[in-house]
Amino acid sequence: MPPAFTELLDAALGRRAPLLERLRAEGTDAYRLFHGIAEGLPGLTVDRYGPRILLQTFRDPLSPRQLSAVAEALRARLTHPFGLAYNHRGKAAGESFDTWHRPAPEVLAETECREGGLRFLFRPRHGGLDPWLFLDLRPARRLIREASRGLSVLNLFAYTCGAGVCAAAAGAREVWNVDFASSSLETGRRNALLNGIAGERFLTVAEDCLPVLRQFAGLPPGGRVGRRARFQRFEPRRFDLVVLDPPAWSKSPFGAVDTEGDYPALFKPAVLAAEPGGGRVLATNHVPAVKLEDWLARLRRCAAKAGRPLRSIRTLAPEEDFPSFDGQPPLKIAVCEV
Repeated sequence: MPPAFTELLDAALGRRAPLLERLRAEGTDAYRLFHGIAEGLPGLTVDRYGPRILLQTFRDPLSPRQLSAVAEALRARLTHPFGLAYNHRGKAAGESFDTWHRPAPEVLAETECREGGLRFLFRPRHGGLDPWLFLDLRPARRLIREASRGLSVLNLFAYTCGAGVCAAAAGAREVWNVDFASSSLETGRRNALLNGIAGERFLTVAEDCLPVLRQFAGLPPGGRVGRRARFQRFEPRRFDLVVLDPPAWSKSPFGAVDTEGDYPALFKPAVLAAEPGGGRVLATNHVPAVKLEDWLARLRRCAAKAGRPLRSIRTLAPEEDFPSFDGQPPLKIAVCEV
C-alpha cells in the first residue's frame, strides 16, 4: 500500500462530504468511500454497508501489514463504529477470500444497510462474489422509488431485487422480479419482507430472463431449445416500467447476453414489453468500452426498427462516490419512454 493512501483517502472523503450529508438526510448508509481506479489506487475499493466496511482488491492483494494500515486509516477518519471485511477478488487459481483475511465471525454475520429509508440485507461473504446491493445503481433505484406508484413493473436480471423492492415500496401495483439464480431471489424476497411488502404484489420468477422477456414481448423464446426444453410459459403482456440491468456477458440455451456487441437483442423485446404511449424502459450498460452516445444511438435505432420509436430518452449519471477520471463512467443508465 503506497504511503499516499491516507492522503488519497482524505481527498476522497472531502469530495464526498456534500453527497454523504445528502445521503444521511434521505436515510442512506450504503455508499462507496474510495473508488481506487479514479482516486489514485486502481484495483482497490472501500464501501460502506451500514455497520460494515467492505474492502475489495481486484488486482494485487494487500499484505497483512497493508491491510492493518488501511484499517487504521479508516478508523481514524470514520465517526461510526464498523466491522471491516476484506475480500480479494483476483483471478489467480486457488485464490479465495479466506486466503487473505479471516475477520471475526460477527463481522461476517448477516446485517442490514439502508438506502432511501429502505432496508436491505448485507453479508460480506456469501455464495457469490458480488455484494448483495450494487451501490453505483443508486440513481436508478432513487428514480424507481420516486416514480413507481400504481405501476406494473418488470425487473429483469433482478439479482437480490433491489430495484423491485424500491418499486413495490413506492406503491407499484405489481412487481415481477426475474433472475436465473433462485438463491438471489430468495434474498430478494427477504428484502421485501424486511420492508413490509406484501407477497401478492411482489412476484419472483426463477428463470432465464431471455425466454421470459421474449414471451412477454410476444416473440419466440429464442435459441436452439428444441421441443423438450423446459422453461416457464407466459402470455404476452405489457408493463408500465421495464428495468433492464443485464450483466456484461452471459450465455444460455436461449442465446447470449452481450451488452457490448448485441444490446438490441435485449432492448428490442424490452421495448415491446413496455406499455406503448407512456411505458418506460430503464436500461443499463456496464461495459467501459461502450461510449454513452454510441449506446444511446443504438437504443434509438433499435426501438425505431421494432416499430416503437422512443418518445424521449434521458440519462442518469453515477453519483459522486463513483467518480470518473475521464468523465465517461463505465455504468450508463438510460430512461427511455416508449
